[in-house]
Amino acid sequence: MKKSDEEIIIDYLNGDKNSFNEIITRYLKMIYNFCYRLIGNEKTAEDITQEVFLKVWKNIKKFDIKKSFKTWIYSIAKNSCIDYLRKRKDIPMSAFDDEDGENIIENNLTDEELKPDEIFVQTQNKKLIEHIMAELSVVQKEVIILKYVNDMSLSEIANIMDIPIDTVKSHHRRALIKMKKSVNAPKLSR
Repeated sequence: MKKSDEEIIIDYLNGDKNSFNEIITRYLKMIYNFCYRLIGNEKTAEDITQEVFLKVWKNIKKFDIKKSFKTWIYSIAKNSCIDYLRKRKDIPMSAFDDEDGENIIENNLTDEELKPDEIFVQTQNKKLIEHIMAELSVVQKEVIILKYVNDMSLSEIANIMDIPIDTVKSHHRRALIKMKKSVNAPKLSR
C-alpha cells in the first residue's frame, strides 16, 4: 500500500533519509511541469524545480503535518516562479516563448508521423492555444494550469496561491470568459 505524503515526511523526520527520495520521486515531474508551463523555459524550470526541492528540504521540519503537503510544495513552486518572473525584465509576450524566442508548443503538438491534414489541424490548435493563453494574466494562467493541467480543486488552488477561494473563483471565471471570447472571436488569416 502506498504511503501518504505525511507518513513519508514523518519517516524522514524520524531519521529515514531515503524517505526524502520518495517525496522527490513523487513530486519531481509534477513540480517541473507546473514551473515549465508557468515560465515557458526548460532550463529555467529545471533550476526553479531544483530550488523548490532545496527549499522543501531546508524547511520540512516547519511543515505542519496536519496540512496538505501537496498544497505546501505547490505554494513553494508558485512563489519561486513568481520570484523569478519579478526579477526577470524581459518577460516574453507569450508564455509559450522561451528565452530564445522560440515557441515551445510547436515541439509538443507536432507529430511528424501525422497525415498532412492532421498536422494542419494541430497547427491551427497550437495557434489557438497560444493566442488564448497570451490573453490571460499570469495569475489567470496559474489558476488554469493548476485546475486543468494539475487537476486541483479551487480550494487547493486558493491554499497554494494564499488568496481567498472567492478570488480564485473570480480569476477562474475571468480566465474562462477571456478564453471563450478568444475561441469565439473572428479568425484572422495570418
